[in-house]
Amino acid sequence: MKVIITGSTGMVGKGVLLECLEHPDIEQILVVNRSSSGMQHPKLKEILHKDFFDLSAIKEELQGYDACFFCLGVSAAGMSEEKYNHMTYDLTIHFAETVVNPNMTFIYVSGTGTDSTEQGRMMWARVKGKTENALLKMPFKAAYMFRPGIILPKKGVKSKTGLYNFFYVLFRPLYPLMAMLPSVTNTIKVGKAMINVALNGSDKTHLENKDINELAK
Repeated sequence: MKVIITGSTGMVGKGVLLECLEHPDIEQILVVNRSSSGMQHPKLKEILHKDFFDLSAIKEELQGYDACFFCLGVSAAGMSEEKYNHMTYDLTIHFAETVVNPNMTFIYVSGTGTDSTEQGRMMWARVKGKTENALLKMPFKAAYMFRPGIILPKKGVKSKTGLYNFFYVLFRPLYPLMAMLPSVTNTIKVGKAMINVALNGSDKTHLENKDINELAK
């Protein structure tokens, strides 16, 4: 299987990348980043591209893949709805429209609490719901919405957000207890679940933490 990964310089995306590098059924991996991941591997190719709203220069290099693991995202903190919509909905849909083919499985990292009705009180949840709904209407082989809650970093992966890293360090002694909670998963499980869903499908399109953890087995 040939896969595209976005957001591989972030915590979730790097965790997914590490699992793809180790998986025997993943033959080729293309990561598309604004800045280098700093990683090298025989299966790995990296494209550095600054403007994700204009992919015309790299469109041909994004064709013919079996799966796309879209792990790119921004925090809604301090953003207006218009700006967050542009950075989340517009960016994601433009990328999806560029890579779409009838043989591709598209997996989008959303989040627990995403609002599929697009009518709720939480701005970020409405925008994420709108993005999910649009992706599910696109002509992919299949599309799946991953809605993780708390994600614990594994294999040395770190968040790009300093405050998150502070809390991860602070609560590390509690990881064994936290891992028992149904609202908690980790970067290894998210990566394994994505690969398994891309290879074998799922009877659910919206995958919550308990689904992710089950599919990672």
